Amino acid sequence: MAKKIEILGKGCARCKQTEKIVRMALEELNVDAVIEKVEDIAEIIARGVVSTPAIAVNGKIVLSGKIPTLEEAKKLIQIG
Repeated sequence: MAKKIEILGKGCARCKQTEKIVRMALEELNVDAVIEKVEDIAEIIARGVVSTPAIAVNGKIVLSGKIPTLEEAKKLIQIG
């Protein structure tokens, strides 16, 4: 079953960089995943995120407020 990865943020440069890193990590890990962007600020706040960009794996927020390194992204995907 494919993992569901969400990038939460308004679509700023930091959010786009986060998405790029997550895509690279998925490719390197050869993990099947669906990536969705969540840009609705009300939904982002409702999910408890106070600082973007944020990453959710299978519905669980695993990172908030920073751009992950490639290695961090790999770890988050594997444990998420």
